[in-house]
Amino acid sequence: MNILVIGGAGYIGSHMVKFLHRAGHDTVTYDNLSNGHADAVLHGTLIEGELNDRSHLDEVFASRRFDAVMHFASLIEVGESMREPARYYANNLAATLTLLEAMRNAGCDNLVFSSSAAVYGKPPTAAVSEDQPPSPINSYGRTKWMAEQMMSDFAAAYGLRYAALRYFNAAGADPEGELGERHEPETHLIPLVLAAALGRRTNISILGTDYPTPDGTCLRDYIHVWDLARAHLLAVERLFSHGECLTLNLGNGDGFSVRQVIDVARRVTGREIPVAECPRRPGDPPVLVADASLAGKLLGWMPEYPALEDIITHAWRWESSRATIN
Repeated sequence: MNILVIGGAGYIGSHMVKFLHRAGHDTVTYDNLSNGHADAVLHGTLIEGELNDRSHLDEVFASRRFDAVMHFASLIEVGESMREPARYYANNLAATLTLLEAMRNAGCDNLVFSSSAAVYGKPPTAAVSEDQPPSPINSYGRTKWMAEQMMSDFAAAYGLRYAALRYFNAAGADPEGELGERHEPETHLIPLVLAAALGRRTNISILGTDYPTPDGTCLRDYIHVWDLARAHLLAVERLFSHGECLTLNLGNGDGFSVRQVIDVARRVTGREIPVAECPRRPGDPPVLVADASLAGKLLGWMPEYPALEDIITHAWRWESSRATIN
């Protein structure tokens, strides 16, 4: 297949480009490089451009025939989305509409969309299935949910075939060590913990120690980025083979606490990681874990790297290689 990867220079997108190359597919990455990195695009062609630039998108679609689009280009910081909602609606929603219109104009009907567990808000159950009605509690989650509804309307009216994949906590790095997380600033727990192990941070903050969980800290579902990439390829193959639209959770199905993440990181790195216990962050549910059984049923997908130790080992390999270079 020939696949256009929107946001393919970012964390998950760059892993996707490598995964597609390994599977024998051709890729074109379209990215404005505001949060991505040109040197993370290891294969195919990189085109720098804005997602809201319709004329440029039309040129890209006219340049070759694409079998499918994978869309990773989103702003993702929950707190920022509440401070700057206009930015999130412009980037995550309005620009996605521009992409859908360009795809429709070009006759490209297959889309895999990077959605989020944030669409669920504060679910009443610990293990969340796709049957749980979306109820996002922040602007980021609302943009993802509205984009899903927009795609559903395009499917009904224009024949779009899409897969909306709701990630839980993407984590880890390329098992071969070529790619990893490079957010600036970094807000995800595992790279922050490893930064503390490397001495780049004085400590790691534990935000809340009085949750109703075994050790008092939040439990989250961490899914390896390489497993996410494999799920995307299986999803686009399913669109071609069956034609129906999909909305699927992607997660491990296991919850790991903040303290567990820190303890495993200490074992993997062999280093002390200082912690600072802080008050809860408003809006954090105690437990958020995926029921991803539907992805297993429809895609034949199961995580290849479900163990937290593997996820952190691969991330540590990446982080320590950057420390050596720097």
